[in-house]
Amino acid sequence: MRNVEKLNPGDSVDHYFLIHKATQGVTAQGKDYMTIYLQDKSGDIEAKLWTATKEDMRVLEPEKIVHVIGDVINYRGRKQMKINKIKLASEEEDLKIHDFVDGAPLTPDEIKEEISHYMLEIENANLQRITRHLLRKYQSEFFTFPAASSHHHNFSSGLSYHVLTMLRVAKSICDIYPLLNRSLLYSSIILHDLGKVKELSGPVATTYTVEGNLLGHISIASDEVADAARELDINGEEVLLLRHMILAHHGKMEFGSPKLPHMKEAEILFFIDNIDAKMNMFEKAYKKTPKGQFTERIFGLEGRQFYNPTSLD
Repeated sequence: MRNVEKLNPGDSVDHYFLIHKATQGVTAQGKDYMTIYLQDKSGDIEAKLWTATKEDMRVLEPEKIVHVIGDVINYRGRKQMKINKIKLASEEEDLKIHDFVDGAPLTPDEIKEEISHYMLEIENANLQRITRHLLRKYQSEFFTFPAASSHHHNFSSGLSYHVLTMLRVAKSICDIYPLLNRSLLYSSIILHDLGKVKELSGPVATTYTVEGNLLGHISIASDEVADAARELDINGEEVLLLRHMILAHHGKMEFGSPKLPHMKEAEILFFIDNIDAKMNMFEKAYKKTPKGQFTERIFGLEGRQFYNPTSLD
């Protein structure tokens, strides 16, 4: 089901959706309302239920499939839905959560196979052992979890697909600039977001866990590398370097990095991560934007809107 990407202000809605997130609020007039994020395979849309009842607030929760009748409006440069009627789908309608959850363009097995080829190019023995150990430890989560709850690669297997596309970029950069250490860059790309297997709740109606909110994926991944090194009895400098790569991969402290990059590979990791995340944001936004129009404001890109040219194919 791919209805969200086709919705535009002025459209009437009569579709089934999966609730991704739901919050409750009270208007200035003291009336209850709900903000519900509705999703299908093409994305999600913020929706307002201004006539929420106590029963609505009890039953309308994440991972529930609902039938919605409403209208799409333009609210401050973003599409928003006004819900007129909403009800839970019945068992007789035979709808599955899987029908509403987007996934990577490759299967988990295809992603795993391609990443395994890059693993063979990690020539440093200590980096190779730590990387393999952690991938085995979190294999199920790594190849099924999203990379985020909303901004980029927020779909099933998004985490591993993000890693794979970053590895593809890194290969080209390393071929052009042999000064870079390929083993360190590849290892850090594979493990840089590993903490998200604990930071996030899973591929469906993704939320942040208590550990994710209190520690964050960067510190979680750094700790996992340190634990793996102790378990494998590895004491080399590579452990320190790999942990620095992870701690610095957001590039700037205001972006959440505990450390600024202090190695050439760390600086390049930041750029590759940033490029891949932004390209996925563009892909999602342009998919929903007709030619000759501007995208919605993209939060991860300073709230800017981007033009979709009519003359470029």
